[in-house]
Amino acid sequence: MIIYGIKNCDTMQKAFKYLDVKNIKYKFHNYKTEGIDKETIKRWFKYLPMEEIINSKSRTFKNLTTQEKADTSNSSKAVALLIKNTSMIKRPLLDLGEGKFLIGFNIEEWSILK
Repeated sequence: MIIYGIKNCDTMQKAFKYLDVKNIKYKFHNYKTEGIDKETIKRWFKYLPMEEIINSKSRTFKNLTTQEKADTSNSSKAVALLIKNTSMIKRPLLDLGEGKFLIGFNIEEWSILK
């Protein structure tokens, strides 16, 4: 299980605490220090709608140009934008393997974790 996000994000802190209290093992992928690669984003797009991955409420998204915002509906252009602007990726994004993911921190949804 890999949890993707930014270490200092409040929602990420809640997710880490939840996983730690439940003694659930995970690997943390920090966008700020590790970035994100094209193959990972393309795999997400294979299983998840782009609009679930792209945080259109983020300040980063709101600061995009009109054209860049329009580009988020094109998968190849969206990949490039997310690589450049990792803060636009909703977090946490939890990769459970086998094409299963959880996006955002929701205790009810996360209760499936063991």
